[in-house]
Amino acid sequence: MKSLPLLLANLRRKKVRTTLTVGSFAVALFLYGILAVVRGAFSQGVDVAGVDRLVIINKVSLIQPLPVSYQERLRRIPGVKDVTYASWFGGVYQDERNFFPIFGIDMNTYRSVFPEFAISEDQWKAFLEDREGAVVGEGLVERFGWKLGDRIPIKGTIFPGTWEFNIRAIYKGAQLQTDVTQFWFRGDMLEERKPFQKGMVGWYTVRTTSPDESVSVAKAIDEMFSNSQWETKTETEKSFAASFVKQMGNIEFLILTIGGVVFFTLLLVTGNTMAIAVRERVRELAVLKAIGYSNSSVLFLVLMESLVIAALGGGAGLLLAKLFTLRGDPTGGLLPFFYLPPQAIISGLALALGIGAIAGITPAISAMRLRVVDALRRV
Repeated sequence: MKSLPLLLANLRRKKVRTTLTVGSFAVALFLYGILAVVRGAFSQGVDVAGVDRLVIINKVSLIQPLPVSYQERLRRIPGVKDVTYASWFGGVYQDERNFFPIFGIDMNTYRSVFPEFAISEDQWKAFLEDREGAVVGEGLVERFGWKLGDRIPIKGTIFPGTWEFNIRAIYKGAQLQTDVTQFWFRGDMLEERKPFQKGMVGWYTVRTTSPDESVSVAKAIDEMFSNSQWETKTETEKSFAASFVKQMGNIEFLILTIGGVVFFTLLLVTGNTMAIAVRERVRELAVLKAIGYSNSSVLFLVLMESLVIAALGGGAGLLLAKLFTLRGDPTGGLLPFFYLPPQAIISGLALALGIGAIAGITPAISAMRLRVVDALRRV
């Protein structure tokens, strides 16, 4: 504790320099927080993917459909607990910038395959009883101010015309990462009204009786439909979500590259700041040693100064990043999961302290090795 007044005095000695160094940490950690949020948004589907679910798409491409008759054949495969399907509708609400996923679903099986979407029984019953009914996520409700009973016009992009739906149910996510920006309507209504692709659906999702059977079930599915007009490609939901993210580019590599450059630059700036600070205090450090401060005490004093700067700046940057995420998704639906998790905050603080320690260790060792006689001779 006897070094605390010295530490505070050293921090206040060059206020502008200390403020700029703290600000550098704050900017770097704010960027780190935003990059962590973006990474989490792109990988949310991977994180919440069901370990017992398989996704079945057309072997040619995801945009190619599959026959609706496959559903019963899939259900008869050993190890299959349930099967559902969905079809990408492709539509916009009022403005082309108002994008969100819109699916036509199998209303009889969708909930059993995706239990993470929490819907009250009364609302689900109302959805089943309304041929033009729709289920929307609570994220869309907050974004557009919708409520139960509202009639929502959707302009079709794949299937032309204006389609109108009645909001009969609002779902919530059982997990924080669950996507609550989806819009579902009845697949039988889509089949009835769409002008083409009759008897076809977009993709199937199979729930297996055990995650251990996923590999054998996937192999059995693809073998069943091999050499048919509509061959299939089956993979786990986690693998499917990961491959879907990769189609948008190597987000992980981009984030790591940007973060690496920023933190390397921060390391150089902080290291230079601490080196200058030690050079300016050579005679003061010699006096401290002359009056009884040990080498380890001098090492601790210099290193703690670097760590305090890192902690103050890093904490401020992460706090700003957290406050920024509390405002919700700023991209208009592109990143519906916009959240900075506690694990990322802890990792960010650890990273800031690590940089502070690395930047301060060399000047601290230099101060520790300083000889009193040599230092006092300097002018």
